Amino acid sequence: VQLQASGGGMVQPGGSLRLSCAASGPFGFRFDYYHIGWFRQAPGKEREGIACITNIGGNTVYVDSVKGRFAISRDNTRNTAYLEMNSLEPEDTAVYLCAADPHMRCSDYALRSRRFASWGQGTHVTVSP
Repeated sequence: VQLQASGGGMVQPGGSLRLSCAASGPFGFRFDYYHIGWFRQAPGKEREGIACITNIGGNTVYVDSVKGRFAISRDNTRNTAYLEMNSLEPEDTAVYLCAADPHMRCSDYALRSRRFASWGQGTHVTVSP
């Protein structure tokens, strides 16, 4: 599966952004077979799993630092997952990446392990006054 993240940009603290993760694949590709994770990597820091959603959207998990501010969702008819980010803080500045895996069900372990099979190119998010 090929993934493309988009929607990043520069925003002031307290602002909002909505990231998209568009998926595609060979003939017969089924987006609803894949669990999706959003990750971020700030300069000089390790990649961090921040949110995931199961293949049909029945379960979501968030890392504590984004709970209540970020929301992950998906539209399987559009082969796209989303990350709605509100109340952004300078500490949210990072490259944001989406990942997909048919077997890595959404869980705290999935976010910590980062062992998703397919990764997209990242989109930059900068939160600055």
